[in-house]
Amino acid sequence: MGFTSFVGRVLFSAIFIFAAWHKITDFGEDGGSALKVMKPKMDLFISHITSRGVSLPEIELKYLLMAAIALEGLGGILFTLGSTLGAHLLIIFLLFVTPIMHDFYNYEVSSPEYVREFTQFLKNLSLLGSLLFFLGMTNYAAKRSKKKVVKPKDN
Repeated sequence: MGFTSFVGRVLFSAIFIFAAWHKITDFGEDGGSALKVMKPKMDLFISHITSRGVSLPEIELKYLLMAAIALEGLGGILFTLGSTLGAHLLIIFLLFVTPIMHDFYNYEVSSPEYVREFTQFLKNLSLLGSLLFFLGMTNYAAKRSKKKVVKPKDN
């Protein structure tokens, strides 16, 4: 079971590690293609938030992208090693990135963009569910191993 679990974690975290690696190699001076995709989505998200009377601090998007890359890459590596910290980092990454970057709710239902973004949104939800399942099973296994049944001795 240990080897199978490790292979599963490697395959699961490969999504995050390869995505982070791609963003790092593409980053450059201007933040790369990831920042070009992120900018209009963040502008729309910020306009939604500020229209409701909430003020947000000014943060350069390049730094938000670097934080996302760090959460994604480090979380993926730690998760591969079986760390619950890695799972928590990936959960934080998915909770922030999913509703902003896969904003299917901003498109008409009949448009191809809606289908693409909704599919990616559901993919991220399934990844989030898998991470929550991993944490639940890890906690269950830890609690179960602490309970030792003491059998009375027969005389």
